[in-house]
Amino acid sequence: MEYLIGFFIAVVIALTGVGAGTITAPILILVLHVPGAVAVGTALGYATIVKFIIAPVQIFRRQVNYKVFGFMLLGGVPGVLAGSLLFRKVALNTAVLYWVLGSIIVFSSLVQLVGPFIRKKAQEGSRKNRLPLLSLIMFPIGAEVGLSSSGAGALGTVCLLSFTSLAAKDVVGTDVLFGLAVAAIGSGIHFAFGAYDATLLMKLIGGGIAGAVVGCAIAPLLPNKQLRFALSCWLLFIGADFCFRAAAL
Repeated sequence: MEYLIGFFIAVVIALTGVGAGTITAPILILVLHVPGAVAVGTALGYATIVKFIIAPVQIFRRQVNYKVFGFMLLGGVPGVLAGSLLFRKVALNTAVLYWVLGSIIVFSSLVQLVGPFIRKKAQEGSRKNRLPLLSLIMFPIGAEVGLSSSGAGALGTVCLLSFTSLAAKDVVGTDVLFGLAVAAIGSGIHFAFGAYDATLLMKLIGGGIAGAVVGCAIAPLLPNKQLRFALSCWLLFIGADFCFRAAAL
């Protein structure tokens, strides 16, 4: 089952581009009944490996703006440190943890749903670099990654489109590298506290490698926009389910 889940998540990432962290933690909790603290740490580890495979491709293609990346890290690194340390307290209370996970997943899903409109508006208008403001906004995004393993992909892309003049390809590459950095830092902190399952992580990665190959092969044959919309609606439901579960505890 764990291999299949890793395979499924990697295929979804290849087809839609939705971040590994946003999908992995909810599935581990709801399907495999992994404790929340362990699920988030394991999801961050999985996200780190997946993005570690993707990031060198973006770098080789020169699709990373290192100046913008540096400003993102100015806010993102302190944010993920704070979020990961705060998670140690949140994880002690299941209801609070579910509220945090649910609200972040709902917010990220809504961002995914309105993302096409934001991209269209950004393409129509002129965009200026507002890098200091970008750094400030990266702090809560980094904190979200540390708290829930999700947020860097969807929210980072929207911020880059809103506060920089980067081309679309550079937005993707820069955000992938940022996601790798904060996921690696967050997973390191979670791992230091023992909040992960090494055996489960290895199985997820084993299935994920095969899933990435299959997903990349079939991606050109399937409608990306429709798949992203369907996945965002499903994640919106999952996030709401976490909130209802939290209210029932």
